[in-house]
Amino acid sequence: MSTLQRIALLLTVIGALNWGLIGFFRFDLVAAIFGGQASAFARIVYALVGIAGLINLILLFKPTEEIGRTEPKMSRT
Repeated sequence: MSTLQRIALLLTVIGALNWGLIGFFRFDLVAAIFGGQASAFARIVYALVGIAGLINLILLFKPTEEIGRTEPKMSRT
């Protein structure tokens, strides 16, 4: 798994936890930390989580052997 994929996964988990808090407790942690939903920092976090979700969506449809590979295959000769 590449570094970009790990960061995307982490941001997706953060987004999922935030949505869980909103669903169960009506509490938006990102907005609480960064000063409301309309603040620039909160909007950046929301945008990054959205981009991470798209990256993970692409990974969902990649063949399994391509996801975990970080090194090129060596040919046998």
